[in-house]
Amino acid sequence: MSPIQAGPRLLLKRMREIMVERISAQARLDKLVGHIASNMVAEVCSIYLAKPGGVLELFATEGLNKSAVHKTRMKLGEGIIGDVAQHARPLNLSDAPAHPSFSYKPETGEDPYQSMLGVPILRGGSTLGVLAVQNRTHRHYGDEEVEALQTVAMVLAEMVVSGALVDLGEIDAGPKRDRPWRGQGVSFCEGIAMGRAVLHEPRVKVEKLIADDIGVERLRLDRAIEELREAIDAMLAAEDNVITGETRDVLEAYRMFAHDRGWLNKLRESVTTGLTAEAAVERVQNDTRARMARQTDPLLRDRLHDLDDLANRLLRHLTGKADTSAHETLPADTILFARSMGPAELLDYDRTKLRGLILEEGSPTSHVAIVARALDIPLIGRIEKVLDQIEPGDWVIADGDTAEIHLRPAHDVREAYRHKLALRAQRQATFAAMRLQPANTKDGEHVRLLMNAGLIADLPHLEETGAEGIGLFRTELQFMISSQMPRLVDLVDLYRAVLDGAAGKPVVFRTLDLGGDKVLPYARPLVEENPAMGWRAIRMTLDRPALLRYQIRALLAAAKGRDLDMMFPMVAEVAEFKLARTLVDRELERLARTGVVPPRKVRVGTMLEVPALAFQLPALLGTADFISIGSNDLMQFFFASDRGNPRLGGRYDLLSPPMLNFLKGIVEAARARGVPVTLCGEMAGRPLEAMALIGMGFRSLSMAPASVGPVKQMALTLDVGRLASFMAGLYDRSDHSLREHLKQFAIDEHIIV
Repeated sequence: MSPIQAGPRLLLKRMREIMVERISAQARLDKLVGHIASNMVAEVCSIYLAKPGGVLELFATEGLNKSAVHKTRMKLGEGIIGDVAQHARPLNLSDAPAHPSFSYKPETGEDPYQSMLGVPILRGGSTLGVLAVQNRTHRHYGDEEVEALQTVAMVLAEMVVSGALVDLGEIDAGPKRDRPWRGQGVSFCEGIAMGRAVLHEPRVKVEKLIADDIGVERLRLDRAIEELREAIDAMLAAEDNVITGETRDVLEAYRMFAHDRGWLNKLRESVTTGLTAEAAVERVQNDTRARMARQTDPLLRDRLHDLDDLANRLLRHLTGKADTSAHETLPADTILFARSMGPAELLDYDRTKLRGLILEEGSPTSHVAIVARALDIPLIGRIEKVLDQIEPGDWVIADGDTAEIHLRPAHDVREAYRHKLALRAQRQATFAAMRLQPANTKDGEHVRLLMNAGLIADLPHLEETGAEGIGLFRTELQFMISSQMPRLVDLVDLYRAVLDGAAGKPVVFRTLDLGGDKVLPYARPLVEENPAMGWRAIRMTLDRPALLRYQIRALLAAAKGRDLDMMFPMVAEVAEFKLARTLVDRELERLARTGVVPPRKVRVGTMLEVPALAFQLPALLGTADFISIGSNDLMQFFFASDRGNPRLGGRYDLLSPPMLNFLKGIVEAARARGVPVTLCGEMAGRPLEAMALIGMGFRSLSMAPASVGPVKQMALTLDVGRLASFMAGLYDRSDHSLREHLKQFAIDEHIIV
């Protein structure tokens, strides 16, 4: 063991001893610089700390004039010390006065000293100050000496933020996570929640910095790195993963970094200097974070998130901490924060305590967003860098209606939202009071309000909302959240439980809408350039008819002796519908041959999401028992506009003349042939849009449970005859949208929208 390697370890132990001495904070600083100078064989050691306003102040020195302490100051970027702080990287100079950044401070008495080594004091990517050593000779400090001083600086940073060396009010200790902060994102599920922040992947706080046994720490680090690699490889295993797109790219980056020799060597070198394995990870990540945060290339800065995640995963392997907070003790009003999540991970959390979910990434059509809507949890996504702003336990307001969050909100903001929540509670009470009242308009037209569902957890909403049935039960969720293909008996039990829970109210089961962005955990993912328009839904199940027959068999068995309504998604032509219906007929024939009791009545319908199907309406209406219009997919196909693209999110309007004319043609043709037609999707659940649908002839709408009350309230205040007459003059207009016209009609007619 070389003296250089042994020196830092002895110094770290001495620093630990100094920290427990009963002396003043300044006396500790003075002792520390003396011991560092002696250990580094330096004639000068100085500690500069950052003050508010971008100023660095000399807080302690061994070798310079003591009278300069707390008097010598320089701006960020000024002098060699300011340069080290500004760029968050060491400067190793054998002739410091010749450096272009050199700034002479006569009060320090540093004239005789030629060489200088300065390293930043880093924590959490922020520069708290600079630790510097100097010598009279033109000395170039070796790499091991630079590494040793950086290790000492890391320990100093922890001492500084602990408040044991300085009054934290005197210095700039990095980003203040104690101030109010507002973030704007995209609403994936409406609603308002107030509560305490919980990190889905909790940060690991490094408690012990200085190692007792370097050999043990090396073994712990190597073992944790191997476990990390195995975990990443397991997630990326081709046969067992559900990860596609950006999330897969992130994991591929994790795998690359986890095998990067430069990163691993830095970790091992940090352990060699005397740090624990956890402190080594923190030390290397501090350096990386500070360096990358100052990059001008946004792609490089974005990689910082990947490295932070990777370092935190490695720390969890070292400490044996749980991967997520799902099984930890949660606050009664938990607001969950994550970079991204899967649907099964969300279902791991205690629903009685979970109030809201905030994601840095995600999309409204992601699996976790679908589950959040099913559970009626406010969800806001695409809030950039929110994880950099949050501390566990912070007060949070999540407003899914406006897609904004307030962290550590001021008193008046909290009070305003308390009033808003009280008003929402009053509205909910109003909706609850009318839940048994039929949705009849003022002129006697009955509107059938149904709800969308996908989980057993949705069924209580039937009674709570007064919905007349389930207009869309998404059957793919059960397949997506399972780690393996559900057994036939399990599917039968699930579908039977849904029918039992509906208590005689109608349920329309949509067969599997898989593919695209909905990949099974136990199936090989298919990479497609445009997955929304790719091999998905009925296209996949017709190519894999055994899978569709498997599901149809389960539905028929569950509905024994009862009515069964099922429909196929993503049908683009009548030939596809007929082929799928043939599989239903074969399964019914099989029941007859085996003597099993069939459903009392089977009705087979189709989703109308692909515009091409509307141009075969006469043939379709003579074949399908009912039609359900899926407004979400129909919107993006109709306008050739990706609904997951934030640049196009508000470009086209459902209440535009072309869309309303298209829908009007469908509902009129279906009514003429006596074929029931329902519209499900976001359009049905918005009172103004629902008003327009009723005005053009729709009498059956299916929506999220939370939308039933507001839409019913609107219907009760509506005169359909007056609305239909008003809308007759709108269809031929060339406006981008008819929204403002319809809003004004609602105001004039005192309709609650």
